[in-house]
Amino acid sequence: MSNKAGKGGLVPRLRFPEFREAGEWDHSPLSKYVSSLDAGVSVVSGDRPAKNNEVGILKTSAVTEGVLNPVENKIVLDKDELQRVKESVSKNSIIISRMNTPALVGANAYVAQSLDNIFLPDRLWAAKPRRNTSMRFIALILGSEKGRAALSKLATGTSGSMKNITKPAVLELEIAAPSFTEQQKIADCLASLDELITLEAQKLNTLKTHKKGLMQQLFPAEGETLPKLRFPKFRDAGGWEQRELGPLTTKVGSGITPTGGDKNYNTEGRTFVRSQNVGWGELILNDVAFIDEGTHQSFAGTEIQLSDVLLNITGASIGRSAVADARIAGGNVNQHVCIIRVRQGELHPVLLNQFLISEHGQKQIDSFQAGGNRQGLNFAQIRSFSIPLPPTENEQCRIADCLVSLDDLISAQAQKLAALKTHKKGLMQQLFPVLDEAPA
Repeated sequence: MSNKAGKGGLVPRLRFPEFREAGEWDHSPLSKYVSSLDAGVSVVSGDRPAKNNEVGILKTSAVTEGVLNPVENKIVLDKDELQRVKESVSKNSIIISRMNTPALVGANAYVAQSLDNIFLPDRLWAAKPRRNTSMRFIALILGSEKGRAALSKLATGTSGSMKNITKPAVLELEIAAPSFTEQQKIADCLASLDELITLEAQKLNTLKTHKKGLMQQLFPAEGETLPKLRFPKFRDAGGWEQRELGPLTTKVGSGITPTGGDKNYNTEGRTFVRSQNVGWGELILNDVAFIDEGTHQSFAGTEIQLSDVLLNITGASIGRSAVADARIAGGNVNQHVCIIRVRQGELHPVLLNQFLISEHGQKQIDSFQAGGNRQGLNFAQIRSFSIPLPPTENEQCRIADCLVSLDDLISAQAQKLAALKTHKKGLMQQLFPVLDEAPA
């Protein structure tokens, strides 16, 4: 994809058998494939969300990463505004964000079904196809990594918070495309893969929703001493008790960053856990740093032990927590991550971790943030956390095991979804030629 005409032809690395002798792909301006590029109307609607069958206008935030979510992203039109709109968002079009923040300008999504009673604001375009054009194929190009990057490069504007793309610039954007028949074949192939990705994403969301609901059942509601759901063995074990976290721990403390920062990080050695490595109940170690043995020895007080609970205590990721496993045991944390080491036999680390990332735990974390800015937690505040606990350690273990099993299912489903997305990305790199590689 390019803004300038290239020379020579293009052939993808991977092609369906019936098209292997079809010749080179054409590279032409987008205007060859798009018949119109029309913005919506300027509106002054309020923020009241529209219901499913209520006339509304699509929010600009509904268009992101090739996904269109109209039901949850429309706002009500008033009567005067309704008189000025002409047509609903139509099937087989592409919605493009022409005016938005730098991160979202150029975002686009294919419309597979007509969106009745939903209209466009003036910050969005609707691109409609010319004859013998697969709009789903064009959407694959514009929604790809390179397509989004090319659209973003067209954005202009002096404001750091808002950028704009002009219609001529988009229509002059050059894309590579084969015949209509081959366009359809590629689009159908990738649409089938998208359907599978959507299905697996729904399964992942269902598992997450199930876990959230289960935790609400397994932990007592605020002000109550008994959970709504209890394992049969413990139904007569008595009520739960609110306990302060401090006396249940042997350590609450964070680390420090080596002098010189990133310069001290290595590709091997002792793991050095930073806030980006602590997710919502999971460790994210794809970019974990390492420090040498000498640096580790100087940070002996911050060494991670197996089953330590790691809690982010500063910045945007405050409140995320995970349990240390064998991959990071023996490593260290920086000053943005707090180690919470529990007393064995009194508090199960998995139960603590699950509570911290639950709605009740996050509510306590928020309560310490002035104005809701979530700027930071100190150790005294962490020790003062109030956590509901069942009367026996055995019940703690049973709940922890149940939630860990569910987390394993969620992790496996997330990996399956990620593998499908990686497969699609790799397949697109094979099915689409690179315009910049065209021979001179």
